[in-house]
Formats: sequence, C-alpha cells, structure tokens
Amino acid sequence: MANDFRGDVSEFALVVPVPSVMEEGQIQVGELAIFDRIDAYSAPRLVEYFDENPCMDRFMRDMAMPLMAPSAAMEADSAAERAQALGVTIEASFSVGEYDILILGAKESEGLETWLNENDYKIPAGAAPIFQRYINQGMKFFVAKVNLSAFESSGQVYLRPIMMAFESEELMLPIQLGTVNADGAQDLVVFILSPRGRARTTNYPLVKIPSDVNLPEFVEDEFADFYRSMFKRSVEREGPGVVFLEYAWDMSWCDPCAADPLSPAELLSAGVFWLDGLDGPMPLDGTRMIAPPNFAPNVYLTRMHLRYTAQSHPEDLAFAISDDRENFQGRYILQRPFTGEITCEAGADYVAEVRERQEREAQTLARITDWNINDIRSKIPDFNPSVKVPNWWENVFKRFKN
Repeated sequence: MANDFRGDVSEFALVVPVPSVMEEGQIQVGELAIFDRIDAYSAPRLVEYFDENPCMDRFMRDMAMPLMAPSAAMEADSAAERAQALGVTIEASFSVGEYDILILGAKESEGLETWLNENDYKIPAGAAPIFQRYINQGMKFFVAKVNLSAFESSGQVYLRPIMMAFESEELMLPIQLGTVNADGAQDLVVFILSPRGRARTTNYPLVKIPSDVNLPEFVEDEFADFYRSMFKRSVEREGPGVVFLEYAWDMSWCDPCAADPLSPAELLSAGVFWLDGLDGPMPLDGTRMIAPPNFAPNVYLTRMHLRYTAQSHPEDLAFAISDDRENFQGRYILQRPFTGEITCEAGADYVAEVRERQEREAQTLARITDWNINDIRSKIPDFNPSVKVPNWWENVFKRFKN
C-alpha cells in the first residue's frame, strides 16, 4: 500500500482491517519505485499517426504519455494497560523500517475507538460503526505510526509503502475507514497482479474508461489536464458506485508498452511469488535481476481506478480473478495532418476531410471532458495548405527527365 499524505509525518497514523494476526516477518517496507514502475507500464497513453501524402504513402509512430503515480505514507505506537478494560487486545507489537506496528483485536467498536484516541491516533467521530462491521467479521486491525528517529536516520524523503503478506479466502480491499476523515472524494488506483487473468469487481460495476478515440493535436501538451477532466466527466456520467478499468494486459508482451515490462527483480518486489526459477539465488546486474533465457512471466496486470466517498461506495471493494486474458488499455489517438506540398487533384478533397475530422475531434473532446467546445476550437490551427495541381504536360516532362 502507498498513500498520498498531506501534513507532518508525526501526525500520520494508519489503521487497516486485516483477516488475521500477522507475525513480524509478514510485514515489510517496500519502495515507491515499484509503484512508479507499475504505474508507468499501465498508464493511459497517446499514440500518434501521420497522414500519408494524399498523393503518396504513410507512416506511423507511437509515444507513451505517463499520467500519474501514487506517492506514500503510513504509522504506530504501543500501549497496554487500559486495552483490556476497553476490550482491546494487543496481539502483536514490533517495528519494521521506519514504522512501529501493532496488531489489535477488539470486542466492540467503542472500546477500540476510545483506545485509539487515548493513544493519540486522532480517530474522527463516526468511525465506531465502521469498526463494528470489521469486528463482526472477526477481523483484526493493523495499526502503524512513524518512528521519527528511524525515519530521520533512514534518509528517506517520503514514507515508504508497507507490504503485507497474508492468506484469505476473500480478495477484498477495505476502504470504509478512509472515508471517515477524508476531505471530500478520494481517488484510489488498484493494481492486481495475477497468474490467471483479468481481475473484476464483484460488488460494483466495472466500466471501461473511454478509449481509442481521436483527439485534437493540442492534447499532447495538455494530456494530464485532459485525463483528469475526462475521468471526472466519466464519474459524473456513470454515477455513484462505479469502478473504472484503465488497463488489463499480459505482462509477457506489449503492443507497444507505455514503459518497459517489469524485470524479474521488480516482479518479486511487487509480491509476485509464483514465478518458477525466481525464488532462488539469481545473478544480479546492478539493481536488475537477469532473467532466464526466453523469460516470459505469467503475470496479468489489471489496473482499476475509482473516486469514492462513503455514500458512493458504501461497501469495501470485493474482487474475483477470471480466466479472461483479453487486453485493454486507455489509448488516445492524435492523427497528424500531412504538412508537405500537395500536388494532386485529390488534395482538395483531403483538405476538406481533415477539416471535418478536426471538428469531430473537437466534439469528441468536448463530450468526454465537458470542456467548452469554442475554447477547444480556438486551439486547433486552421488547416488550409495550398493545393497546386501541375499541368498535365509538366508530369509528362518530369517523368521524361527522370
């Protein structure tokens, strides 16, 4: 888990429901770089195509446009005397990296809320009913605080992600506690790596993000703004309780990749434990693990994105893994008009077609972002190249000279 956090690290704490008591070895500190790598690999991207000379041929090239990457934060402290009276049990206590960690059990939510507040966890009002949901399911609570001296001595600028390994019959992500102290809607990006195929949500509709649409050329310079606006409009259009699919792809190949697939070492650090031959000693080349010959990882990546509040998504996220390996990605197309000299009768028709295409692109952009159509049109340069059709005898003598 990696979380954006605003404020002083001394004020941050993390409380996460977990299915069982975990030992110290089941929790490790990860690196933000792995989130950056997975994010870059699965990021929505621009592709651009170049119109052929209407009197000749055509070519194409691709470019990847990274979108955004999460950053990180988390936190813990220890106390014991009053816990028993409040029905709270400290099941485990240890430190990992810059974090002091507790695993708590609780008999009832008010006691847990009181214990957390008394131990400076600053739990906002309204948390008790949500705590009770998890207590009723027999879940424990992973609680972390930052050990300030360990953080300062680590030389880290950001708090690192926390990695947890546990077994559970259900694939779910608890999100309700995060809504209690949220300042408005929150964005959550979920990456699921699987040896089978695409992940899907089982209790919320999973909707593909708009993709494979042609957009005006200026979007290249405003891609981040475009994607934020497009995602916001998609949330408004689909209504509450929706999760969006942004990427689903087999990591053994790309067509093309927005970034390089993860290396064996990166896959291991992302928690991929099922790859044969990668769990023993491997030669190292700098920070990259050398893959065996013809290495093709059996890893399928699903990227989901949601914007949620307690009202829009009142249940925790529940997932299932399918055998569906059909690929999908957020892909946006720039079609570049031909800019050379046009010297054929078909040129006039081509100019008219480009103008019509640019208007369609403007309307598409306005529809999926809610941007003002006139503002969009003002950013699209006039396409009005000169079309010079040579006299028929000029072509005759040109071929003769050649």
